[in-house]
Amino acid sequence: MTDLAVGTPVPSEVGATVGVEEEFHIVDPDTGDVVPAARRVLRDDATDAEPELQRTMVETSTSVHTSLDDLRKDLIERRRRVAEAAGSVGLAVASVGTVPASRIYRGEIYPNARYEWIAAEYRQLTEEQQVCACQVHVGVADRDLAVRLTRRIRAWLPTLLALSTSSPSYAGEDTGYASYRTVIASRWPTVGPPPDFRSAADYDRTVATLIDSGVISDAGMIYFDARLSARYPTIEIRVADACPSVDDAVLLAALCRALVITAARADAGPTPEHPLPSPVPETHQVLQRAATWRAARSGLDGHLIDPSTALAVPAANLVKQLLAHVRPVLEDRGEWDLVADLSDQLLSRGPSSRRQQLAMRNGVSVRDMLSDLCAETCRN
Repeated sequence: MTDLAVGTPVPSEVGATVGVEEEFHIVDPDTGDVVPAARRVLRDDATDAEPELQRTMVETSTSVHTSLDDLRKDLIERRRRVAEAAGSVGLAVASVGTVPASRIYRGEIYPNARYEWIAAEYRQLTEEQQVCACQVHVGVADRDLAVRLTRRIRAWLPTLLALSTSSPSYAGEDTGYASYRTVIASRWPTVGPPPDFRSAADYDRTVATLIDSGVISDAGMIYFDARLSARYPTIEIRVADACPSVDDAVLLAALCRALVITAARADAGPTPEHPLPSPVPETHQVLQRAATWRAARSGLDGHLIDPSTALAVPAANLVKQLLAHVRPVLEDRGEWDLVADLSDQLLSRGPSSRRQQLAMRNGVSVRDMLSDLCAETCRN
């Protein structure tokens, strides 16, 4: 097995494009319950949405974009369409990691062969998968380069999770976590920080072995926090909770792309700023998983693990380190002012998890909490 090559030019297309997949809970606005009504919502072809594993959820995917402004308009339009389709049958949608009254609907898997295989094989894990995520695709055509870049960005993935946390409740209870979605998802065998793959061939061999072993059915069941997309020439960053605020989704996409481009510059070297190419990081897998757990536990309301020291630091400080890390790329792209403003707003008001936990402590009803989440999902 050969070592990863460094010192090669950065292809011009790295990070040129970005796209976002958003998952939505389908809910009854009167009771706050999730509703297994995906087929009714998807009857409206104008939604341009797709089914998810559970009938209580649907997913949308933006077009491929180069500008954040176009991405934002696309996200708003797709949210509007799916909300209108749900509204036409007396329901609503919420882009959020979990909804306050989430509960298990046994046997309510969306009817297709792939989902039915997953349900039969994974049983209770499937039934409890009442969680929604936000996934960002960043264009990287060279798959060997993409493997290296996933290793270069993975130390920052817990910080992205902390920024997006929106799932403090499950089955009507305050779990004490900012992202209980992360805890639910972590039980699947192919979830977590991307491993130390040496090349695309190494990655593909591992996927093939998992399929041949019967643990997964296809490459789409690789659920690493950052992975090579099974369908597109992209790195897919999957660590984040679904974002009720469209501004938070745009911020997440901008940071993901900037991280990938920053990593590509480090991989390319040498440059006047970096006379030697930096080595591809090795994983301390236990520490990386611990950093992810720490972000899921407290979001921005506590400490996160500094990737350079492995020490606990205030969450806001690590967010500022992340911004400093990617600032040169954002300035080159003319996106720094927007990202700085969006991040300041998020740090000031906190992620959705903070506001949901405060509402629960103050005795706000499930119906009112859900109403706020649905309204935020559709707010421009």
